[in-house]
Amino acid sequence: MKNFSRVSRRWAISVAAVAALAGLLAGWSLPAISGNGRTMVPVLVSSVNAQNPETITGTFAPVVRKAMPAVVNISSSRVTRAPRSPFFESPFGDLFGGDPFGGAPRERRESGLGSGVIVNPDGYILTNNHVIERATEITVTLSNDKREFPAKVIGTDPPTDLALLKIEAKNLPVLVLSDSDKVKIGDLALAIGNPFGLGETVTMGIISALGRSGINPQGYESFIQTDAAINPGNSGGALINTNGELIGINTAIISRSGGFQGIGFAVPSNMARMVMEQLLQSGKVTRGYIGVGIQEVTPAMARAFGMKEPRGVAVTSVEPGSPAAQAGIETGDVIVSFNGEPVSDLNAFRNRVAAMGPGAEIRLGINRDGKEQSLNVKLAELPTQMAGRQEEPARGPGGVIEGVSVETLSAEQARRFGFPAGIEGVVVTQVAPSSKAYDAGLRPGDVIVSVNRRPVKTVAEYAQAVRQAGDPVLLRVNRRGQSLFVAVERK
Repeated sequence: MKNFSRVSRRWAISVAAVAALAGLLAGWSLPAISGNGRTMVPVLVSSVNAQNPETITGTFAPVVRKAMPAVVNISSSRVTRAPRSPFFESPFGDLFGGDPFGGAPRERRESGLGSGVIVNPDGYILTNNHVIERATEITVTLSNDKREFPAKVIGTDPPTDLALLKIEAKNLPVLVLSDSDKVKIGDLALAIGNPFGLGETVTMGIISALGRSGINPQGYESFIQTDAAINPGNSGGALINTNGELIGINTAIISRSGGFQGIGFAVPSNMARMVMEQLLQSGKVTRGYIGVGIQEVTPAMARAFGMKEPRGVAVTSVEPGSPAAQAGIETGDVIVSFNGEPVSDLNAFRNRVAAMGPGAEIRLGINRDGKEQSLNVKLAELPTQMAGRQEEPARGPGGVIEGVSVETLSAEQARRFGFPAGIEGVVVTQVAPSSKAYDAGLRPGDVIVSVNRRPVKTVAEYAQAVRQAGDPVLLRVNRRGQSLFVAVERK
């Protein structure tokens, strides 16, 4: 690999380009070209300047030239204390998990590399929280002139994995934040960053999907998905459109190998802008809070709620004294609209509530027992300890009855299994794997607290409620402190 010279590389690529063009004109199927241990697949070019065959028209060079100076390299380090081993001078020292002779702890420096985006000419830089988390030293290296600056943290927001840094420099190149709501699936996109510490690197792809969530269940997510290559070190870098505007902060990948496999995620620029403005103003991010647990509405649940089709989000629990409780929202309500706009996605609803901020007044359309009404809610501030858990999605749809064994939940069982104080219902002791209840998501250890919104406290009450229930049966269960609905087809 190392003896593959620049000259031979240029020659091989030229041959590949000429062969590709000839193949395009003649309709040939071109084989791979091998040289010095490398295999290159010919790439067909879209157009060639007839006056100068070496000039390929259509390039992203002007866009990259404008955007790249605003993307920086970030190196961070932190000092940790590890047990001192009598063998730590040996190359095998790290194989020993502790010091059997009681030696003093030793310090160890850990380092990491990432990227960042200059968003203000006075030295403000957006990056990922995980790039600088717990760092004791942060150094920013500019792309254009390689100057290095120590950076201080203005603020971080772990739920969105964003952080805002500041370096003491003026008149820096910046990236303009675009309106990410205008991004469309299929748009071309360029990712710029510092993969594997190599330095400034540009990759190209398209926008593969929008509004992705579930990557970090404790976070606020609406990721832009792209197939522009993103690798370790790209975190915090820029995802830009073909105008050279910032549409996202590259954040994560899904990979079985640890490297890029065609699926990367970026925090949308609109979400980054909201976080950045709050961090600049107060050093922290505050979010709106309703005080409900919610989950997606399945077709079976929709029928149980008396709805013609599945839409909105179902309220699985209401916090006592919360804005939702004060507004009259009840467990079993289905929220179908937000300020007059349909609610179709759980995560989008959760993010909209958070983005409105404390004190905002919103109007929610509610479906209750098949009838719709509007309720006005004044949002409170999301408590710090609940950040990332507000309007927590209840995981898993559900089902019931045939193949299910239950018994009355005793106070002893409630204490032993850590259920909330005062909970009453029947605990599921067995669910047959072949049953519809299992397919719907009901699991041993769930506590059924209501059947078709009718509270049940004993096995007898449960049995009576099930006999009187239609199809599907709607159960509300408590699973490790979280409330969710389970709807099971009976036929």
